[in-house]
Amino acid sequence: MGKADFLSPKAISNRIKSKGLQKLRWYCQMCQKQCRDENGFKCHCMSESHQRQLLLASENPTKFMDYFSDEFKSDFLELLRRRFGTKRVHNNIVYNEYISHREHVHMNSTQWETLTDFTKWLGRKGLCKVDETPKGWYIQYVDRDPETIRRQEEQARKKKQELDDEERSAKFIQEQVRRGMDGKEAEAQPVYTELKRESEEEKVAFNLSTPVASSSRSSSVLGATSVLGATSVLGPLKAPASSSSVKRKEAPPGSDSRGEKKKKSALEEIMELEEKKKKKKQSSAVRTDYWLQPNIVVKIVTKKLGEKYHKKKAVVMEVKEKYGAVVKLIDSGDKLKLDQNHLETVIPAPGKRVLILNGPYRDTEALLEGIDEKKFSATLMLDSGPQKGDMVDIAYEDFSKLA
Repeated sequence: MGKADFLSPKAISNRIKSKGLQKLRWYCQMCQKQCRDENGFKCHCMSESHQRQLLLASENPTKFMDYFSDEFKSDFLELLRRRFGTKRVHNNIVYNEYISHREHVHMNSTQWETLTDFTKWLGRKGLCKVDETPKGWYIQYVDRDPETIRRQEEQARKKKQELDDEERSAKFIQEQVRRGMDGKEAEAQPVYTELKRESEEEKVAFNLSTPVASSSRSSSVLGATSVLGATSVLGPLKAPASSSSVKRKEAPPGSDSRGEKKKKSALEEIMELEEKKKKKKQSSAVRTDYWLQPNIVVKIVTKKLGEKYHKKKAVVMEVKEKYGAVVKLIDSGDKLKLDQNHLETVIPAPGKRVLILNGPYRDTEALLEGIDEKKFSATLMLDSGPQKGDMVDIAYEDFSKLA
């Protein structure tokens, strides 16, 4: 009896029955054929094509098992990476979603007998992070893609570059306070020295005068001279007294002025920190998530276009809707339409002209003066605008070479 017509009721019912998942015990992995009932599976096992496949498998069974195991592993990991990413998820959830695809590789044809064995194997190979809980086994995909690793390193570098300003300023203020306290303690401690006379004839003079009017001070001095009864002694007594009083009067202002200078320098440094914070806030306020500009040189970083265009330099001819651009390759002259995520800026040699693409100096032309590899930034001299001639530090991703 021949096959029914395509639009006959029997053919339509057969197609409806074949939709969706069938019973696993009536599936032949070698022939990749799903039978609907026991009779159909028995007929398939007696068929000539199935017998040929069994003969091929009997010659090298390990080869076929390795092939199916590799297919199962790659499809399972691809689903885990695409659907769940690096999230922690129950292994049974991933497996149920995997077997919902009708053409999937069945586990009974692989080297693993159970899903638990397969999960443990993933953990031993380092392909996933696995842990056992009372609810079952959980897995977490480990992304080892070079592009992802490079992106993570770049994000870590940016976080390291943008350290917490408040924490740094607090440390700086604590250091200044500690220095000021050390200076005050050093000044507050008096220094005692032994009274020595080089010769016995040398006279020692003390200034014990109190702050009174000049007339009373002169009269007291005259009275002292009359009591001493020798005008010749007055000179030696007055000279050292006046010099010592001058020295004692001048000493405190000197110490105060030094303290004032120290306080001024600390305040100035704190004010500079505040200005830097304000500038940084202003720059972050004017930053945008798009940076493409016409007539700049960029580099293609995506691998989806093949090795022909990977890491090739191009000139932006036209910007499309802020985030896309039409670029022309410098080497071949080919024109491509790419997203900004597939491009990166180009840093020229010092002395070349660049265009600032983001931040408070956006759309400003400048000259590249120097590169700081530790801070991942460059020193630019503005060549246009009201701040022409000023020197500014700009991050690598915020400027690019002019065509």
